[in-house]
Amino acid sequence: MSGASVFIQKDLKISDTQIEILAGIINIFSLVGSIAAGRTSDWIGRRYTIIFAAAIFFAGALLMGLAPNYAILMVGRFVAGVGVGYALMIAPVYTAEVAPTSARGFLTSFPEVFINSGVLLGYVSNFAFAKLSYHINWRVMFCVGAAPPIFLAIAVLAMPESPRWLVMQGRLGEAKRVLAKTSDTPEEAQLRFRDVKEAAGIPENCNDDVVEVSKKSHGEGVWKELLLKPTPSVRRILIAGIGLQFFQQASGIDSVVLYSPRVFEKAGLKTDSNSLGATVAVGFMKTASILVATFLLDRVGRRPLLLTSAGGMVISLVILASNLSIIEHHPNEKLTWAGAISIATVLTFVGSFSIGLGPIAWVYTSEIFPLRLRAQGASLGTATNRVMSGVITMTFISLYKAITIAGSFFLYAGIAVAAWLFFYFFLPETRGRSLEEMEVLFGKKPEGGEEEKKKGESEVVVNRGGEGSNAKTEMV
Repeated sequence: MSGASVFIQKDLKISDTQIEILAGIINIFSLVGSIAAGRTSDWIGRRYTIIFAAAIFFAGALLMGLAPNYAILMVGRFVAGVGVGYALMIAPVYTAEVAPTSARGFLTSFPEVFINSGVLLGYVSNFAFAKLSYHINWRVMFCVGAAPPIFLAIAVLAMPESPRWLVMQGRLGEAKRVLAKTSDTPEEAQLRFRDVKEAAGIPENCNDDVVEVSKKSHGEGVWKELLLKPTPSVRRILIAGIGLQFFQQASGIDSVVLYSPRVFEKAGLKTDSNSLGATVAVGFMKTASILVATFLLDRVGRRPLLLTSAGGMVISLVILASNLSIIEHHPNEKLTWAGAISIATVLTFVGSFSIGLGPIAWVYTSEIFPLRLRAQGASLGTATNRVMSGVITMTFISLYKAITIAGSFFLYAGIAVAAWLFFYFFLPETRGRSLEEMEVLFGKKPEGGEEEKKKGESEVVVNRGGEGSNAKTEMV
């Protein structure tokens, strides 16, 4: 949408406000998908929910590319938005439930890796098709997006179902086989199987291939337990998940990604070709940084990366806003140095975001909710993320016209400072913890800092070091 919006505005002769709504409304539309995805995935399974999302993406891309007017283009954005909501919720949940503990952070960051790869391909597509007639180029940019969902739907058919969802359906034999294939050792597979059964309320000595399960295995009663009568630990988990997703978007990343051509124009790149070329650099930086993050998540941990990320974002936003302010106050001078610093700090901002807050919001939210609440808890986090993304992207042009573009980035910097404080004081480290341990972890008082981290790591060692039920007793 970033590059396509320039040509849509020329072709359909629509206003800045209409472009602003068109760009940001997909995030509001995605609420439908993100809220429905939790119940859908509890009902039909994680795997078929991904296939369903792919079908929606395919239809949305074609509707947008072939739209004869603004109204049909908006319908296409609605369909694509529903797909976005489904995909953003189900991809990290599925990955977290399949992955072994030792590689969960690495693997659960993959959705963010490929989202960023998709953003980069979108930028490249904008640049590649920009030379075509503006009546055609934006349509081609959208239509090429119909190809990836076809490959996704076919590939998912070869993937296993989530073992945790299988256990919730009473299909223990299938779950055991999946765990045997996705665990580091047979002992870990057995330990994971036992913990998942316990979380699902199935007796430890039950080893039948298929067992009877309660109706709640399809997601009934979850909203009551999650929102109306949560335990203290579930309440803290809910605040952590929603807060993390709120700050991921409120700090302005989508404004920079979606409107980067306008930001670069303000920084001195006046031609469409130059600003779109610089936008491709944003895509490369985002993708490269997220790849670094995938290798650090299970080595360094979630907290250090989050704090480093938020700190880098604050510094980048303050420098970017300061330089844009200088440029705005000298409209008749060509301040090449200020423009160059502005472009560089846009790159450091997206790099800082992608090395921590970008992937960790999805990794953390998908791993902290208890099994019975995970799908719909994650869908609530996704809904928060999409609402904030919609608000940010649908107000950015109006905001910078009201308080200047520099003022907009100073505002985002202030929000990023609040995010850093929230991460430091409220989010415990989850590296090395099994999914079934999270409710116990969040039942403790927030301690923060190294003391909590070391305490958590020592408990994990005790838990993994023993055998059978004794290990579990020692950990508790």
